[in-house]
Amino acid sequence: MASTRVLVVEDEEALATLLEYNLKREDFEVALASDGEEALMKIDESLPDIVILDWMLPKVSGIEVCRRLRLKPETKNIPVIMLTARSEESDRIRGLEIGADDYMTKPFSTNELIARVRAVLRRIRPALVQDEITHGDLKVDRTAHRVWRDDKEIHLGPTEFRLLDHLIRHPGRVFSREQLLNAVWGSDVFVEVRTVDVHIGRLRKALNKYNQGDPIRTVRSAGYALDAA
Repeated sequence: MASTRVLVVEDEEALATLLEYNLKREDFEVALASDGEEALMKIDESLPDIVILDWMLPKVSGIEVCRRLRLKPETKNIPVIMLTARSEESDRIRGLEIGADDYMTKPFSTNELIARVRAVLRRIRPALVQDEITHGDLKVDRTAHRVWRDDKEIHLGPTEFRLLDHLIRHPGRVFSREQLLNAVWGSDVFVEVRTVDVHIGRLRKALNKYNQGDPIRTVRSAGYALDAA
């Protein structure tokens, strides 16, 4: 399946870089634009699957970009998530009325933004969202947040689900605790490294509920991997 194309339109360079890093980590294809004029030009060159659009932009505002997208037949159905420092209800209503599909107020969690991106895509362009991943006797439904092993459902907490989701997308690859912290908790959140061990332990216990064996391999002084099938 081709990668989902995300256009991030944000004039704060540090935030744009952070969003690009986190979206690419989740297997999205990312393009950046630093002002509204550049955004419109890039959209004309290659239609994205979704636009993450800052409200306050140089040259052409985010609201105006969104308005223009909704006027053209070829872009009117592109999903748009607005980012803004404005928290007033009237601003949020204005953004939604102009055609935004969702709205996030700064500062925000990158993990929550990615969850919103997936939610909007599921609602508007469900064919773009990869729903299920199968690896050996494991099956993960990323939309419903459900897991099965040998057709028996395994119940996981949200953090354990995110850990498994990351590992199953890179089977056999060894991840350090620091890499798993960044992938699962996000680089903008402070969490003790030992927390990874606790949640890996919970994940192992859940996956081995029916005594099928432990699919997670510990690599001494290196980290963890989900064994290749």
